[in-house]
Amino acid sequence: MTKTRLLAALVMAPLAIAAVLLLPTPWMAALSAAMFLIGLWEWLKLAEIEDTLSRSVLLVVNLLLMVALVWASRSASGGSLVLLQIMVMIGVGWWCLAALWLRHYDFASDHDTHARVFKLAAATLSVIPAWCALALIHASQPHGNRWLLVALMIIWAADSGAYFAGRKFGRTKLSPRISPNKTVEGMVGGMIAGMLVALVAAPLVNDAITMKQLVYVAIVAIWTILFSVVGDLFESLLKRHVGAKDSGNLIPGHGGVLDRIDSVLAALPVFALGKLLFGF
Repeated sequence: MTKTRLLAALVMAPLAIAAVLLLPTPWMAALSAAMFLIGLWEWLKLAEIEDTLSRSVLLVVNLLLMVALVWASRSASGGSLVLLQIMVMIGVGWWCLAALWLRHYDFASDHDTHARVFKLAAATLSVIPAWCALALIHASQPHGNRWLLVALMIIWAADSGAYFAGRKFGRTKLSPRISPNKTVEGMVGGMIAGMLVALVAAPLVNDAITMKQLVYVAIVAIWTILFSVVGDLFESLLKRHVGAKDSGNLIPGHGGVLDRIDSVLAALPVFALGKLLFGF
């Protein structure tokens, strides 16, 4: 499994990096929208929306919301990012609530209509703000595409660091009922890996970065990593509720698309908001 996982990552990572660095923001937003909507499709299945027509309608509704945000952001001068910024703040607020949800495993764990409603709302509040955060970071000046790559690399490094540190040193379960394989040692390893990437990559993006700004980057990176863990655990919670191992089987060794972007959904709004607040 580890070999398959590594080979798949070696194929996906260069494609993702090339897209982030080379595509203009509108094309990057369109590509990421397609990926996020695939993840949303899998989320709807975990929310037990089994009917294909119902799932398709919900997917289209979220797509139309994305389109509406883009349309409403137009202005005489070319465009405004205010709506995207508001959605990012909503996203951070939602993931704070999601962290509380993790403490109450049985909440919305049944299979009635009310549980589905909560999980459908959670899907939109996870996917749309993350997509807005991605577009906002990529569109920022200067070097927005590079900062988006840094954000993604922090998340990827934290995920990989947690995986390998957990396998090597993992002893203390992080959340045994939600995700038995995740450990505190793994999370610490992920935080170290993510922080190293942040501190090395930030000066490469901006060679004039000050020590104060580098401290700000480190602070934002810490919170980005912590929220990435929340996103990972929340998807695990959804899978536990329905007895699923993976969200899908589209990516060899990795499961579904949602299994790969769960951390990204929670972490990108945090990074985007931190970047806005600290101005790096």
